[in-house]
Amino acid sequence: MLALSPCTSGHFWVFGYGSLMWNPGFEPSEARPGLLLGYHRRFCLYSTQYRGTEQCPGLVLGLDRGGSCRGLALRIPVEQLEAVKTALWEREMLNDEYHPRILPVRTPQGRVPCLTFVVDRRNRFYSGRLALAETAAIIAAAHGDRGTCIEYLDNTVRHLDALGLSDRSLVRLRDQTRRLLPPHPAPA
Repeated sequence: MLALSPCTSGHFWVFGYGSLMWNPGFEPSEARPGLLLGYHRRFCLYSTQYRGTEQCPGLVLGLDRGGSCRGLALRIPVEQLEAVKTALWEREMLNDEYHPRILPVRTPQGRVPCLTFVVDRRNRFYSGRLALAETAAIIAAAHGDRGTCIEYLDNTVRHLDALGLSDRSLVRLRDQTRRLLPPHPAPA
C-alpha cells in the first residue's frame, strides 16, 4: 500500500464506510458522499483488540462482495500523504484481514479512485455471514481497547444518518442489539 501513488490529478482518496467516516485519524482536505458498487458494509470481522478480546471477540465492519455501499470519499492532504498511508496501514492491516484496493467511488462531482479495504474472506478473523441475532449478541457483549462494539455501531449509524446516508440494515442491527443490553437504572 505504501507504494500506491496519487491518481493523475495529484489527489489521493480513501473510502470511509465505518469508523473512517467519524474517526479517520487525519483531517481530510475534502470529504464527499460516495457510492461504491460491488461491495457492501457488514459486521463480518472478529475483533480481538479494538472492539473485543481473545476471550470475548467483538465484530467490526468490513467491505464484503456484492451489493453497494454508501460512505465518504476522503481526500488525504498531499503534505500528509505518506504519514496518513502509513497510519492507515497500521490501523487497518493489524491482522491482514483486508485487501487494500483502489476502486472507483461515485461522488456528486464524479468518480474518484479510492483506497478501499476489502475483507479477506480467507483470513481467520472473517466471520462469514452471521444471522442478525448472533451478530447482535456478539456486539452487545464485546468491548476492547477502543471501546464497546455497540459504541462503534451507534457511531456509524449516527454518522450515516447525519450525512443522509442511512443504512437500514445497520439500524435494524442496532435496534436488535439494544434490546439485548441491560436496562439503565432510573435516575434517583
